[in-house]
Amino acid sequence: MTDAPRTGKFHLARGPVSGKATDMNWCSMLIIALGTSVVSFAEPVKFQSTDWPAWRGLQGDGHAQAVEGLPLKWSITETVAWKTALPGRGHSTPTIVGDHIYLATAEADSQVQSVLCLAKATGKLIWRTPVHTGKFLKGGNKHASHASSSVVCDGEQLYVTFPNDKQVFLTTLSMDGKVRWQQPVSDYVIHQGYGTSPMIYQNVVVAKADSKQIGGAVVGFNKQTGKELWRIQRPKYPNYTTPVMVTAHDQLQMVFAGAELITSLDPLTGKKHWEIKGSTQECVTTTVTDGKRVFISGGWPKNHTMAVEADGSGEVAWQNTARVYVPSMLVKGDQLYATMDAGFAVCWDSATGKERWKERLGGAFFASPVLAGNRIYATNLAGKSYVFSTNPKEFKLLATNQLGEETYASPVISGSRLYLRVTAKLGGRQEWLYCIGKN
Repeated sequence: MTDAPRTGKFHLARGPVSGKATDMNWCSMLIIALGTSVVSFAEPVKFQSTDWPAWRGLQGDGHAQAVEGLPLKWSITETVAWKTALPGRGHSTPTIVGDHIYLATAEADSQVQSVLCLAKATGKLIWRTPVHTGKFLKGGNKHASHASSSVVCDGEQLYVTFPNDKQVFLTTLSMDGKVRWQQPVSDYVIHQGYGTSPMIYQNVVVAKADSKQIGGAVVGFNKQTGKELWRIQRPKYPNYTTPVMVTAHDQLQMVFAGAELITSLDPLTGKKHWEIKGSTQECVTTTVTDGKRVFISGGWPKNHTMAVEADGSGEVAWQNTARVYVPSMLVKGDQLYATMDAGFAVCWDSATGKERWKERLGGAFFASPVLAGNRIYATNLAGKSYVFSTNPKEFKLLATNQLGEETYASPVISGSRLYLRVTAKLGGRQEWLYCIGKN
């Protein structure tokens, strides 16, 4: 198996899921958001501008590259290049590198958690590797899947995390689907589910598992051998964020929120740059930055969105009570954009938190929005996708599109095509991966 030539440079990644079992509103629904994943390298690995090698894309921030010709309108019969039926169920977002697409999925009947590889041009299955068989964790939210974490690719290997046998495991596969090594990250007790993905920096792959009753850990492994390099124990809270690499205040740092903390680490050693209190207990969203502040949000036991100076001072630039619990946010220029769980789109000034506009889209949102030029693409739980402008002066809806009856996975953009993992329920539940664009 060979990869297509890679010409772009993948330099820096900047940058889902939990709830309270007794709260059956939004708290009880947030596990299904996809785990986040970010990749960064000391010597930039060459990727194509059309690659989407990790949870939030080429730079790990939800921004698509090279989007000329990306469609505005589609349906089950309109602007579909291909569609492929997927086995089982999963909320793993497609990962795209070269000519291939990688997905995690879980089949409840046979209790198999697998990684799939599809041909990007046609959707044809190339290989399928079982990673775990049996010993699925019991309990959790009805919206959860056993394959909510995204596959991460560094151009040489694939990395994926699954909860299984009362633990969370990190598994590394070759590009042709052979398991190279597997290591336990931490013991794990299901609260709502598990949705955190690996993060790669230089020769280290970082995995994290936060658990309510027993605590958890964030761990750095040698990505070639699987040797544990460092380990940090975590508080006894369920939490679903993934560590992400951001450059803020001219410092490259690994940041994540949740468990009442906001933490910045050196991913090579696990040494803390800084750590402050201020996060709520349970967070889901991937941290993003405007170069000075990091933006986090959470939803249990309180709703909050925060901007924190990333210089270790602990200064909170601004905060509000907006519920951006599951969908990760976007930064463009001096603006911060979000699709709120309850179906609103909002734009804030990133420095002050001043609301520029807020408009109702509709439905509930678990998938994270993606940015393509001056457009934002966002898909709700019912499979309706909204395309709207990034104009900070006013909200402008450009298109609405319906595909399937249920969507947990975030949209992925590769060049002039959009990839959506959706569920059709008529005639029996079936998941599909759609490629939207000209054939």
